[in-house]
Amino acid sequence: MDYTQILIKPLISEKATAMKEEANQVAFFVHPDANKIEIGKAVEAAFNVKVTGVNVVKRRARARTRHGRTVGTMSGFKKAYVTLAAGEKI
Repeated sequence: MDYTQILIKPLISEKATAMKEEANQVAFFVHPDANKIEIGKAVEAAFNVKVTGVNVVKRRARARTRHGRTVGTMSGFKKAYVTLAAGEKI
């Protein structure tokens, strides 16, 4: 896969912003079939930075219920927290 297919979009939240400032980590929504090695290479290719580590979190799709009845589904996703080398920025 090309890095444009692996990295779907950046994750922008209070937690992700705090991690970026404190631990030099950035978060992305990634393709569900991508592994840690592919994600690290995709970030290095897309942003021209050095990656030191990748952590991955998956959430499965679930049924959304209201008063005991199924009213829809919540989609699943895969996130990657990428640790950058010291001095690197995105």
